[in-house]
Amino acid sequence: MYEARGKSLWGRAAALCAAILLALTVCVRGAYAQEKTVIPLGQAVGIKLFADGVLVVDVSELEDGRSPALQCGIREGDLLLTFNGEKIVSTEHLQKLLRENGDKEAQMTLQRGQAYETVNITPVCGDDGSVRLGAWIRDSMAGIGTMTYYDPESGSFGALGHGITDVDTAQLMSLGSGSIMETTVKAVKKGEKGEPGELKGDFSVQRDVGTVTVNSDGGIFGTVSDADFPARSQAVPVAGAEEVKPGRAVILSTVSGEEIREYQVEIVKVFRDADSTRNLLLRITDPELLQATGGIVQGMSGSPILQNGKLVGAVTHVMINDPTQGYGIFAENMLVRAG
Repeated sequence: MYEARGKSLWGRAAALCAAILLALTVCVRGAYAQEKTVIPLGQAVGIKLFADGVLVVDVSELEDGRSPALQCGIREGDLLLTFNGEKIVSTEHLQKLLRENGDKEAQMTLQRGQAYETVNITPVCGDDGSVRLGAWIRDSMAGIGTMTYYDPESGSFGALGHGITDVDTAQLMSLGSGSIMETTVKAVKKGEKGEPGELKGDFSVQRDVGTVTVNSDGGIFGTVSDADFPARSQAVPVAGAEEVKPGRAVILSTVSGEEIREYQVEIVKVFRDADSTRNLLLRITDPELLQATGGIVQGMSGSPILQNGKLVGAVTHVMINDPTQGYGIFAENMLVRAG
């Protein structure tokens, strides 16, 4: 009887401690967010990322039926890191290493998820003098997105609200380096049921205005190198997740030229999962934005969401079957992922 009661008391004590710890964690996160102020942006930017190595987007047989990549176990989604001990920095660099190696057996290291492997591979020489592995590879990606916030004290920024993934493998791109560039939205492909819309624009690859240092599932983050680039407006507090409520809100976004506009939205539902990047269900209610875009379109990811004078989140996804609706991430979660 004594032992049973003792276990019960220990169990209750452990549960109480866990509850207190959870409450303290929530309080600390909420207090951190409330103390933090940032400038909400909604500014369209060009984004380019370079992988840390080269990403395998497909593995196939060559014309003669052979495939060195398949034979040694290389798969779609693998990140090729070194060739004969030399770090691979681009697709062109790997092609140079292959030409120098010819059809001799070589060693490659690769990353698959969180694991690393070393494989022996024997490239194939083609009749045209090319040296091939039987793998399609990619080393970079570029596109348009939206900056969510700028912190003038640190010069840091957050954008997108979700990570940049490879279009073929859906894998989060391993970041070697990256940058943001000024861009101008030239046209909009309106979203329709079953077919997402898209912002189309031009960005200058000649002038970077910031560096991307983090590509995470909660957004991309980095530092602005040109302090005059981010649009200037009043800094606002960052809301804690517990402050966000269903109801009216606004988003800031650039859907034409370089002009940032405010548009009316409704937060339909709030999801309290702290680890999710889909914390908010949104509905676009602004007639002007609906007329221009049909709702949420690709390129609007990162548009800041404001409610009651605070930054509460960022637009992240559109619903394929209803472009007037989509999801957002808590701004608090973005700050946590920014580090």
